[in-house]
Amino acid sequence: MTHGALLIADARGQVGDYLGTLLNIYVLLIFVHILSSLFFSFGGRVPYNRVLNAVLEFLRQVCEPYLRIFRRFIPPLGPLDLSPLVAILVLTIGGGIVVNLIRG
Repeated sequence: MTHGALLIADARGQVGDYLGTLLNIYVLLIFVHILSSLFFSFGGRVPYNRVLNAVLEFLRQVCEPYLRIFRRFIPPLGPLDLSPLVAILVLTIGGGIVVNLIRG
């Protein structure tokens, strides 16, 4: 291999690693959003806190647009909403495929 080809391969690997890390962070944010939603749906209450409210609003604004895509097609089963589980599976599997394609 030439020096240029090695640089391109290294850059592709780094871009793939970066994208994989971003996908993992997004899955983590969705998971935290699900846990916070469950906490409040079971009657959990916390005292007013500006920082906590900002974090919860951030999670809602970041996660809800993606989750809404799946909520259109997957109806809730009583009180149980399976759309976040499907959304995480699609993100993990689809993201893994894209990352592997980028890495080569």
